[in-house]
Amino acid sequence: QVLERSRDVVDEVSVSLRLWDTFGDHHKDRRFAYGRSDVVVLCFSLANPNSLRHVKTMWYPEIKHFCPRTPIVLVGCQLDLRYADLEAVNRARRPLAKPIKPTDILPPERGHEVAKELGVPYYETSVVAQFGIKDVFDNAIRAALISRRHLQFWKSHLKKMQRPLLQAPFLPPKPPPPVIQVPDPPASRSWGPAALFCTPLCADVVFQLQGGQRVFAHRVYLATSCSKFYDLFTLEGPRGGSKEPAARTKSLDGERGVLAEGAHTPLRTSQSDDTLRPVAGDGTVPSGGGSRDLSAWGRGFVSMRWELVADPVAGREKRMAVVCMDQRVQAEPFRAVLEYLYTGRLDQARNDLMQVATIAELLEVFDLRMMVANVLNKESFMNQEITKAFHVRRANRIKECLGKGVFADVVFRVDDGAVPAHKPLLIAGCDWMMAMFRGAFRESYAAEVSLPGTNCACLRAVLDFLYTGVFTPTPDLDAMELLILTNRLCLPRLQALTEQYAVDELLRAFMQRVEIDEQVIIYLEMTQFHNARQLAAWCLHYICTNYNSVCRRFPREMKFMSPENQAHFERHRWPPVWYLKEEDLYLRSKKEREREEQLQRKQHTRSKWCFWRPS
Repeated sequence: QVLERSRDVVDEVSVSLRLWDTFGDHHKDRRFAYGRSDVVVLCFSLANPNSLRHVKTMWYPEIKHFCPRTPIVLVGCQLDLRYADLEAVNRARRPLAKPIKPTDILPPERGHEVAKELGVPYYETSVVAQFGIKDVFDNAIRAALISRRHLQFWKSHLKKMQRPLLQAPFLPPKPPPPVIQVPDPPASRSWGPAALFCTPLCADVVFQLQGGQRVFAHRVYLATSCSKFYDLFTLEGPRGGSKEPAARTKSLDGERGVLAEGAHTPLRTSQSDDTLRPVAGDGTVPSGGGSRDLSAWGRGFVSMRWELVADPVAGREKRMAVVCMDQRVQAEPFRAVLEYLYTGRLDQARNDLMQVATIAELLEVFDLRMMVANVLNKESFMNQEITKAFHVRRANRIKECLGKGVFADVVFRVDDGAVPAHKPLLIAGCDWMMAMFRGAFRESYAAEVSLPGTNCACLRAVLDFLYTGVFTPTPDLDAMELLILTNRLCLPRLQALTEQYAVDELLRAFMQRVEIDEQVIIYLEMTQFHNARQLAAWCLHYICTNYNSVCRRFPREMKFMSPENQAHFERHRWPPVWYLKEEDLYLRSKKEREREEQLQRKQHTRSKWCFWRPS
């Protein structure tokens, strides 16, 4: 099989190629490797300048000493290291191996200079890139047969043999664009819904239990998680105890029937609509301070009034809704119900699950009642679907609250308008907002907060992300303005999502044959200033891979780039400078060779087997 693969046909001449390597450090025995050789392939590493130096000082004189008439072919190996990631290459090498530095990589002209000085053909190869290997062997065969043709000129099959051909330069593969990495949501936050319930910062409702115990909470969390609380906080009209129609949302989006059938305990389910219907009240804090009787409105509630209450965290008085609860509502089970409305989780190891189920039934939190029934029936696996539906439903309701401004307790004043927001949701989703509203700054107690340098579209996108955890771009959204805002608010996940959105928009415009060079240059300067490193890396890659066209269209902007960017372009531009120089040399050498061959053909046609010249 080895003998079969050694056979080759070059310029219509069949040959059998046999390789014989030198003996390395065995200087005494190495002379036997040169005996009766037809051609010598002299190799050096393109990542080791010393190996090229040894070509002239050691190997070439030794070859000429042992076989002075044998043709030589100079070959530069490891061509792929010219464009490889040297840091990754060094990490993959042996621990004690000398690291390869960028200054060690030899340009093509160094090899051509040595080859011209020695008068031998020059080729470059890479086993990794599968480039130049056949060129080396085919042209080594040509060099051997050309030298033999001078001695065996009567053999007709050698007349068609060409000189060693020129090697076209190797164009490195176009580097792939960097991938935008979106970090996962933090597994645990210092200020999530659970922590906000335990430390009720910016609370706006207090539940008065029997025995004088107080439980502070937030209306927006309760109203978006439970339809009964939404109805409670939007009540308006006479303060009697008349029964009012419920205007609330479904307890379980389309799945309540399936889940109810799986539980053996008979349960009530909410029959309300899927969206938050507009009601008389808008969730704002009323100016009046009278009490409303709720004993006939719903089980578990006694009355509700608005009054000044000291904030449990900041200690400053603020107007809150004070809801007096029925004596059947016990403190610890009630806290478990409220914690479920905040987090959607139920501690299945509790000893008072029956009391929790009773209070959930009183307050019409039927999802929790169903989860308790599943736990008691040893069907806890069914609670996963209930929890999933809970979070989906609450996210939709919170998004509606953002759009309608229901239960808003702060207004952000931006450059082009005002946007209502909810402090509890902001605190739970953003550390920057938590620090601002914690009580140390005057914004903690202000009804309106100025946020200059941004617009309504960007702020709504940020609020939508903080409320629901999902980034939903709108047609009027400016990606760069949003990146600036996310950098100010220290939101790395939203920043990465915005960077991905900006890249998608640029690629969409590029596919539609819209020029994006100018936009990329603008993005590069802005993203580097505002710490959008992933988008900046993508812009650098785009400019590097379209360097010539960008320089032709925007020479002034490229000239005044920062020195760091210009140095990056010089190192990573594609095609690289060494390839352009090599291509230019190849084209010039090819024209010169074509001119020489044409001149030889003319001289050959003029030659005659005669002793006179034609008249």
